[in-house]
Amino acid sequence: MLIACAAYQDGRKLGDITVDEISDYVQKPECFVWVALKDPDPQELDAMKEEFGLHELAVEDVRAHHQWPKIEEYGESLFAVMHTVELQEDGSLLFGEVDVFVGRNYVLSVRMRTMHGFKKVRERCEREPPLLRQGSAFVLYALMDDIVDGYFSVLETMTAELEVLEDRIFARQEGRDSRELIEDLYRFKRQLVVMRHHVGPLLEGVGKLTGGRVPGICEGMTAYFKDVYFHLERIVGAIEGRREMVITAIQVNLGMIALADSEITKRLGTFAAMFAVPTMIAGIYGMNFEHMPELHTRFGYPIVIAGIVTIDTLLFRWFRKAKWI
Repeated sequence: MLIACAAYQDGRKLGDITVDEISDYVQKPECFVWVALKDPDPQELDAMKEEFGLHELAVEDVRAHHQWPKIEEYGESLFAVMHTVELQEDGSLLFGEVDVFVGRNYVLSVRMRTMHGFKKVRERCEREPPLLRQGSAFVLYALMDDIVDGYFSVLETMTAELEVLEDRIFARQEGRDSRELIEDLYRFKRQLVVMRHHVGPLLEGVGKLTGGRVPGICEGMTAYFKDVYFHLERIVGAIEGRREMVITAIQVNLGMIALADSEITKRLGTFAAMFAVPTMIAGIYGMNFEHMPELHTRFGYPIVIAGIVTIDTLLFRWFRKAKWI
């Protein structure tokens, strides 16, 4: 589906154009065309391939979907694949794909499986004519910067969720099972690993635009792409840091479970010791031997009961002082 198709000259928008007019403006060195598609059908891709003269391999990557983030150079054009990350209401992550074709005087962005739009990016670019004069390279930077900023917002929300999970480790909430907590921590860890797979490869791709043989299209924009590169480094580092925190939280939770089991075992042992005293005494007097000196003592029964109570009281006080009960 065609979202937008506009022509620009000298950092300012000339106006919206039709698909058939694209090739006319692309042939003008002083102009560039910016086209945005969403979940295009094969016919739309074929039309764009013909209008822009796109490389066949890059177009095939778009048709195949599910490409890993990358930046490839085809002659005088670039093909960038970036993934968007969106947090849904149920807490799961939605990963979309944005494919960007960049030439000297054109930008074609194709987004799939994502609700994330770039209307604000277009408005931002049009508000900055001096930078928009840089042409398609600045548009590529603006698209990258917007996608990377989206990673930060998702990571901040996930960090807040991780803090809640950590609080649950030490404050056992009623109805919160230890198994459920471990499952939540493992689910969170898996989300971080998957997010790392969708974000990390772009770091290498952007690195191609910041040093060494920079593609001619991006000359003059190296500082801007370095800014994106540093942001990606922070994000990847933050993801790794959060993943280590989750691993530690799982270990701490297991330690808390073991500690709770130990406390239960100590309490059970305490009560077993207190019941062992009357059991032992009752067992001795229940042996039914005929000649037992205590059997004919007038105050034997109350003395034995008093002895049992005294011993258990002493044991109880000793265990209480040792904080076993």
